[in-house]
Amino acid sequence: MARILIAEDEAALREFISRALTYHGHEVVTVNDGADALVTLQKGRPFDLLLTDIVMPVMDGIALALKVSKDLPDLRILMMTGYAAERQRAYNLDMLIHDVIAKPFTLDEICEKVNEALTSDRSPLRPATTSDEGLQRQKRDKG
Repeated sequence: MARILIAEDEAALREFISRALTYHGHEVVTVNDGADALVTLQKGRPFDLLLTDIVMPVMDGIALALKVSKDLPDLRILMMTGYAAERQRAYNLDMLIHDVIAKPFTLDEICEKVNEALTSDRSPLRPATTSDEGLQRQKRDKG
């Protein structure tokens, strides 16, 4: 099955998700914030999926997703949050992440979302960029 990194600052939820995914045959590694996730992603065997909370100390899930999508563009990213405003921020990253799952969720819901993320077609996704392609296109058209 897949190798999954979970970045979640709430220990009980981190353990709940880890046990559920391990039960379904996945190899799971857990960390408690985005900075630890970056360190873990940069060493050892590659991961198939990053499952990250959005609101975390040190480095939040949005910053983590931006960094990871640039450095590891083939890594699938699934985000989770209990805050509606943060969920909207994540949807602004729709080209970089698979989806955002709202907390609280059931065991079946998180396992289904993980399976969807692992089996989805990634062809429409593009690596993160800081260039403004629309602005550059306008300048070309005028020039």
